[in-house]
Amino acid sequence: MNFYAARQPILHADKSLFAYELLFRDSLENTFPNINEDEATAKMVASLQFNLGLDSLLPNTLAFINFTHNSLLDGYPLMLPKEQIVVEILETVKPGKKLLNACIELKKKGYIIALDDYIHQGVWLHFYPYIDIIKIDYQETSHQQILQIIEAIKPFPKIKLLAEKIETHQEYLQALEYGCCYFQGYFFSKPELIKNTALTPSQMSIAKLMAEMAQEEPNIRLISQAFESDVSLSFKLLRYAQSPIFKRTKQIETIKQAIVVLGQNELRRFVSLLFTAQFSEGKPAELTVMSLSRAHYCELLTEYSNQRDGIASAFLVGLLSLLDAMLDADIAELMEKLPISQAIKDSIVLRQGEQAQYLMLSEFFENGQWSDVNRLCENLDVNFDDAFAMFQRSQLWAKERLQALT
Repeated sequence: MNFYAARQPILHADKSLFAYELLFRDSLENTFPNINEDEATAKMVASLQFNLGLDSLLPNTLAFINFTHNSLLDGYPLMLPKEQIVVEILETVKPGKKLLNACIELKKKGYIIALDDYIHQGVWLHFYPYIDIIKIDYQETSHQQILQIIEAIKPFPKIKLLAEKIETHQEYLQALEYGCCYFQGYFFSKPELIKNTALTPSQMSIAKLMAEMAQEEPNIRLISQAFESDVSLSFKLLRYAQSPIFKRTKQIETIKQAIVVLGQNELRRFVSLLFTAQFSEGKPAELTVMSLSRAHYCELLTEYSNQRDGIASAFLVGLLSLLDAMLDADIAELMEKLPISQAIKDSIVLRQGEQAQYLMLSEFFENGQWSDVNRLCENLDVNFDDAFAMFQRSQLWAKERLQALT
């Protein structure tokens, strides 16, 4: 799933960077999305909280984020770090007691609060003790209205003015004379579109489960709890454990029983299978088969080379190698989002280490690059016939496992 946002800088009076405003977008077209404000706010917060993190979008810089009336009352700003955001109350929000209480709570917790496109109304005076920044739309606010705002905030010297939609040098100079401290608009920079790949909460949950299974000593209690708390995962695990490929005669009735019966290696494979299926939704099934085939092939080559301690990581190297094709995103960017070891990431992205060579051998077989296959087999001290037989086994294995899940 791709995440889009427009990012426009907000500057100090000396034109040095103060912050960015982040605006939700739903495509590569830098236009207002065709969704309501509540949905836009929810999608922005969810993407920042569960996937991207503000550090990846705006390192060491504040982010102004628009919040609607409902999202403020529901406490959405509290899901993001107070050191990194400015809570921007949209101009469509109507003041009231519930909103005031929400602002008081945010200020107690140390958040910076801004009023967007402000036109002075007496009722907002109750909010001034908790407001840090007032944004003035320079194209929509008259000279008289600006003077009215300046007069109203005089008893509150901590409130700073931000002039937005500044389009000319003359407007910038005039806003300076009004006493504005911060500036935003086309005169300085147009909004820049950002595209990033966002992982859904369910994808992240399975990724964490997979990372736990890759440990030398996985925490089986945590793994059991993860399955028991998700009905869909529980169903799939029980169904997989009783698949005909295992030829079991005894009925499996509980999650713990399924985990014990499968054993650590097969459970790891099952979690990896779930991961691949989750990430390849909407893609050809062949992509999932190839991913699983590579995983098992890397695993078989590791066993062949008597490196049993590296079996789990080798499996992941093969499994994750096609993640960029599944999500239509940069592989290095995706690796940074996953809770896996640096060695696995380097094997996939930089093609460093012996496990990376196992992955490349699989790719050479897939593409029929026979001279490269022969060369790499010699480098790895792997018999060609054995390497080819393992490649065929891995393909059959992948198809069987995918059938067991569907």
